[in-house]
Amino acid sequence: MSDPLLAKFVQTLARPVGKSERARARLHLLDWLACVAGGRRSEAGELGGAISLKGWERATYLGNVLEMDDVHRTALLHPGPVVWPAAMSLPSAGMDARLDAAVRGYEAMIAIGAAFDAHHYAHWHPTATMGVLGACTAFGSLLGFAPVEYANALGNAGSVAGGLWHMRHDANVLTKQWHIYHAVRTGRDAALHVHYGATGPQAVLEGPQGLFAAMTEQPGDLASNGERWLIDTVSFKPFAACRHAHPAIDAALELRAAGKLEPPFTVETFRDALTFCDRPEPATELEAKFSLQHAVAVVADGRKAEPEDFTEEAIAALAPLRKQVSVSEDPAITARYPAHFGARVNGFELLDTRGDPERPIGEKELIAKMHSLARWGGLPEGEASKAVSLALHEHDPEAIDAMLEEWIR
Repeated sequence: MSDPLLAKFVQTLARPVGKSERARARLHLLDWLACVAGGRRSEAGELGGAISLKGWERATYLGNVLEMDDVHRTALLHPGPVVWPAAMSLPSAGMDARLDAAVRGYEAMIAIGAAFDAHHYAHWHPTATMGVLGACTAFGSLLGFAPVEYANALGNAGSVAGGLWHMRHDANVLTKQWHIYHAVRTGRDAALHVHYGATGPQAVLEGPQGLFAAMTEQPGDLASNGERWLIDTVSFKPFAACRHAHPAIDAALELRAAGKLEPPFTVETFRDALTFCDRPEPATELEAKFSLQHAVAVVADGRKAEPEDFTEEAIAALAPLRKQVSVSEDPAITARYPAHFGARVNGFELLDTRGDPERPIGEKELIAKMHSLARWGGLPEGEASKAVSLALHEHDPEAIDAMLEEWIR
């Protein structure tokens, strides 16, 4: 009888984290802080400020508000909003320990998440279902887990994994943010219980009443990046919209830069982009972020696809341009998805999108994103510069804790 999948997988979590992965983790930390800064004046920010006195816990409500959180394409989930609060949640942990915790949290969330199929994504919110595993692993790393402890904790965390997409059918609910909070707290608690002696079902993935049986039709293999960590395969999001709209935004920007973006606008893309983002008449800020039609209208109007381009004012202003946008599926683009998020606008096609590993953005762009979102969130310029320094260069995690508590009141 072979060992359970979790028992095999957790051996990879015991590897030492190298300097290059810590440097990469710092970029993702900056990206998460930028998203938190940008979301602080939202309704979710008010709820986060009321829910706790701890900065990391308040921030669980803000990391995905603007739809600018990092994303893994093949696992179809957003690690940053879940993993970073857990990695920052032990006050006694030093900076390197927190960075290592994040790297391991990304690894678990992505590796296991990549095994879940299209049936899962059609019904379940993977950032929630897999987020509980990422948070559990990150906190377990802070606690100094051995492989068997990771396996037990992940077994318990997986036994209560959940989070349905149904909130997409209700306007202006905070369920998506609640999913993040729940995943962080539940994953963290699963690790804490094992730290004090609890055990868990290590075959919770492949068992007869496990996650694969309950949530998938054709589960795949767990992902691996060979000797390297999976955090290197995560994409950053430069635009304030659903990731499925990014290929169309990027293609439209390329056309605009070449002076070739003229109406009418035709968008051909993958099926999931239409499932989530075929919304010709958005009425709210959230709906605009999930509208291919609005996304292309934003670019056609000369804008940068920043948060202010998806407000109710922008929705009203861009109504004439949206009417000139038509969207459809291209089966060839769907066939390449999710390994490649592509789109064709007015005949111009992009195979990969800005922010993907194939078309990376780096430190300069992420610093600019931090400053842009800090302004949107009402923070002074000095706060953005402080966040950049703390995330990229310093070894003072307590200063990050204090900064988050100051940002979210």
